[in-house]
Amino acid sequence: MLENLVSVLKADKRKIVFTEGPDARILEATARLLKDELLDVILVGNVDEVKAAAAAGGFDITGAEILDPLTYEGMDEMVAKMVELRKGKMTAEQCAAALSKGNYFGTMLVKMGKADALLGGATYSTADTVRPALQLIKTKPGNKIVSSCFILFRTAADGSDEKYAMGDCAININPGEDDLVEIAIETARTAKAFDIDPKVALLSYSTKGSGKGETVDMMRNATEKVKAAAPDLAVDGELQFDAAFSPVVAQTKAKGSPVAGQANTFIFPDINAGNIGYKIAQRLGGFEAFGPILQGLNAPINDLSRGCNAEEVYKMAIITAGLK
Repeated sequence: MLENLVSVLKADKRKIVFTEGPDARILEATARLLKDELLDVILVGNVDEVKAAAAAGGFDITGAEILDPLTYEGMDEMVAKMVELRKGKMTAEQCAAALSKGNYFGTMLVKMGKADALLGGATYSTADTVRPALQLIKTKPGNKIVSSCFILFRTAADGSDEKYAMGDCAININPGEDDLVEIAIETARTAKAFDIDPKVALLSYSTKGSGKGETVDMMRNATEKVKAAAPDLAVDGELQFDAAFSPVVAQTKAKGSPVAGQANTFIFPDINAGNIGYKIAQRLGGFEAFGPILQGLNAPINDLSRGCNAEEVYKMAIITAGLK
């Protein structure tokens, strides 16, 4: 699943910053990343505390750089840069207070080129990971929102790989038509990074007008806007999931569609549908879920679940840095 990204990192070694350095899961993943020579690592936290936690867990983090916001020599420069970026919205004192915390400090390390990527959220909430990114890293040119997707993976009975992309399952609660256009295009781009040739279905409880309602109209209109914005992208909507996924159902409900019956990149109308949908695939379908992978930012920054384990941290670090 991660072979392409591992190859990228072996050819172009990058540096990732973990905002929660003393966390045992972060330390275990760090030890493995360093042993595998995949990434250079910055751990944010008190030096003695991080080293003690590593020793207690038996994790060899030799080679990792440990940076403490409270003793960081470049803090004055960092504060000045943040004041400039916030453009009068925060005073120097407010910026200094924010930068004493690992989430803002780590984000500024990326902004100032001290690290290539950031992974946080083992103890921080999603909002506390995304907010500094929006304020300091900001969205890519042409993007107005940050979105997310999950990559779902499992090995099929015949030994082949099954891979799907699903968005947005974690960030945008009630996206509008234009938001859905960005989500669809960015999710397709993420899918390509995982060697998925994206065939994008904008999902609904209706297929091609079989149902009525505001969200049906929204998904249909968003589909047309995606086609106009990305004419080379295979996309269709509005489609029910069975019509998008099953070739047999597609022949009945959406005959002639370039996507129906073969979709592998699914765009949900809101976060309720997206979050429920990927978790059903994960828990009932036996898929491994990679994500949430944040999309639309100027630099690779990702969020962990606070219930994550070290294996998930390791894989998400590869994904985060590899998608740079």
